[in-house]
Order: sequence, then structure tokens, then C-alpha cells
Amino acid sequence: MKTRLSAAGAALLAVLVAVLAFGQPAHAAAGFSVAGGKLYDANGTEFIMRGVNHAHTWYPQQTSSFADVKALGANTVRVVLSSGDRWTRNSNADVANVIALCKANRLICVLEVHDTTGYGEQSGAITLDRAVDYWLSIADVLTGQERYVLVNIGNEPYGNQNYASWATDSANAIKRLRAAGLTHTIMVDAPNWGQDWSFTMRDNAASVFAADPARNTVFSIHMYGVFDTAAEITDYLGRFRAVGLPIVVGEFGFNHSDGDPDEDTILSHSQANGIGWLGWSWSGNGGGVEYLDMATAFNPASLTSWGQRIFNGANGIRQTAREATVFGGTPPPTTPPPTTPPPTGGCTATYTVVNQWQGGFQGEVRVTAGPAAITGWSTRWTLGNGQSVSQAWNAVLTSSGATVTARNVDYNGRLAAGASTSFGFIGGWTGSNARPEVSCTAS
Repeated sequence: MKTRLSAAGAALLAVLVAVLAFGQPAHAAAGFSVAGGKLYDANGTEFIMRGVNHAHTWYPQQTSSFADVKALGANTVRVVLSSGDRWTRNSNADVANVIALCKANRLICVLEVHDTTGYGEQSGAITLDRAVDYWLSIADVLTGQERYVLVNIGNEPYGNQNYASWATDSANAIKRLRAAGLTHTIMVDAPNWGQDWSFTMRDNAASVFAADPARNTVFSIHMYGVFDTAAEITDYLGRFRAVGLPIVVGEFGFNHSDGDPDEDTILSHSQANGIGWLGWSWSGNGGGVEYLDMATAFNPASLTSWGQRIFNGANGIRQTAREATVFGGTPPPTTPPPTTPPPTGGCTATYTVVNQWQGGFQGEVRVTAGPAAITGWSTRWTLGNGQSVSQAWNAVLTSSGATVTARNVDYNGRLAAGASTSFGFIGGWTGSNARPEVSCTAS
């Protein structure tokens, strides 16, 4: 079922009041944590998911898929598991192996129980409480993996019927997991087959977040046919960001049986606003949605058009994914971009065109501190004839004539000696798209 987004002022106010009342925790050194509506890894570094879903429970022999999606640039994989109620149970040993594969390939692992899908409408679907039983049964392999694993309690836990108890059931599931000693970041899916057209999750997210004693819960929206316009996507995601509640797009596609989602806006808006996403899905789809396979027959050398879009397209994985720092830092690019001579300000800047199309391009500037730590930075370059710059992310961008200045935002100005950060932007060009020299000044 699908509906249009509508205003919900009173509900939004209630969300804001609840979030302000309960506050945010300090970063938890033991694992991932949530603060200010953002997800942080165990080092206290913001982490933005850029990855895919993998149907492990139906294709347990496809263990090479973890290395394959990593080689294409992903930093996260959401892994389909089964409690044994609808499909073959993934054993403790199997889940331990999945976690080991994620860690070996420097991927953050989001584990989800799929048997809850469409509860209340789908025959055989299980409750969130039953899904918690499964998580507690494999607690021995989850404990100690908080730096690498997020627990997604249940996939799309309600269909389009009997979903009124979503908030209560989600809150109770979280409290059971916490009472049993699980300290992982928890991910909660929306009802309505994950698409929340009833706004049940949107309007009750604050109360569910407050029910978590650890305040370490992330909300997941699945974007298919309900989200077929830019306005619907930006309004839904924007409401969570506005009140400081963490939101990720846990599933989405370029097409679906219920409509045509606007994948370009999902990708561009997520990139501009620091929102994580996980595309559906790597390979092995059936039931009429085989077109959502990213790789043909699990072959990474045979990407479909959807796979090319997700991994290599504008705002896709190759352009935007950053590896979690718990793996020891992001490896350098295969071909380092050229650098400008270091100015006296204590930082350098590199300018790279990461994607280009007729009349437009996406650029990235990487700022690196010099031999001493810095507390802020600004970069400057001169546009060539026919070049222009429009939207930017992770920096405040201004222009005066042909001169462009980009300054740090509040969360990426402080850099340790030798440390780096980056920002991106969208630009236009005619004639040629020459790479300008970029200066950097630190404070």
C-alpha cells in the first residue's frame, strides 16, 4: 500500500520534546554508539553506512560475497538470517562465521532476523518478541563483537495490517535485549513492510528511542514504491534529522512491484545529510524482483545496471564509502591524487573529480593537517571558464566571482597532526573541466 506524506506538527513536537528530555549518551568505547542523531564507531568517529544487503540465510554457500562487496568499496553488509521459524535456522557457529567474514573483509556487519517480515499479514511471520528469543540464543557469539556488529531486531516486522502495536513491541524487544546484557547498537525496522506509509515509526520513534536504557538505537526505513518523489524522501528523512534521531535507509531499490522509487534522491540526499544506506540486494532475488540483483549469479565481474548504479554511479559506494576506523583507518586510494605545495597555514588540500558527466561533475577535496594539530581549516580555489559549483556537503561553501572558499563544519575542523578529512560538492562545466590548484589555511 502507498500513501503521500502529510504534515504532523503535533507529533513532530512530541518527538522533539522526548529527545530533548532524554538526551544523548557519551560515546561507548566498547562498541558503536549513537549521539546527536548520528552513529559513531568505537573510536568515537562518525560512521555512515554505505553497503548492500546479502541474502546469506538462503545462500549460505556464497561466503565469497563478503570479499566481493568489499572489493567494490562497501563498508557495511546487512546479512539476512533466520530464526528457524520460516527458513533453516542460522546456527551459532554459522553466525560466528559470518561475523568473522565481515571482520576479515573490514566490513561492519548488520545482522537481521528475516522471519518477522510482514507479521500480522504474512502467514508464518513471527513476532519481534520471538525474534528476541533467537538473538538471546546466539548471545554467546554476539558478545564481544560490539565494535563490528549491529543487531537489526527483525526485518519489516509488520505488514499493512495490525501494526498499531509497533512502538510498544519494539520498545519491549529493545528492553529485553538490554536486560539480557546485549550492549550493541540496535536497529529497528519500520512497519508497513518497512515503508512506514502510516508514519507509525516516524511519529513514535522518540518514545522507542527513550525506551532504550543505553540510548543506542537506530531507525531503519525501507524505500520502495512509497518513496517515488524527492519531496517524500527528503521530508521523511529530514524529520528525523531535524529532531536528532538516527535514521538509515536499510533497504531500497531502483524499481519495485509497488512503484518506482527515486533512487537518485535517496543517494544524493543521504550523501548531503550524512545518512547511511544499504541497497537491496547483492544477488539471488526471486519472486518477480530478480531485477534487484546487483550481481548476476553472485559474480562481481557481472554487475547489473542496478549494481553499476549502486557501486559506481553518482553518490554511490565507490565515491562515498569510508571504512570504519575500528579496522585501523581507511586505506589510501590506489592512485593518490596530486597535492598542492603546503602553505604556511599548516594544512594541504587535494582536489579530485570523482565522477563526471556531460555538463556536470562531482568533486572532492581532501584536507590534511601538517605536522601540528589544527582546530579549523579553509580551502580556496579559482574556477575555470565555464565551471561552477552548487551544493556541497561536509563543508560550508561560498563563492565570490570565480573564487570558491570552503570552510570546515563543526564536526570536522579539528584534525590531529597528519590526519585528514574530506568534503564533496556538485559542479557544472562547459568546454573543459580542468583541475584547479587548491590552497589550504589552518587555524
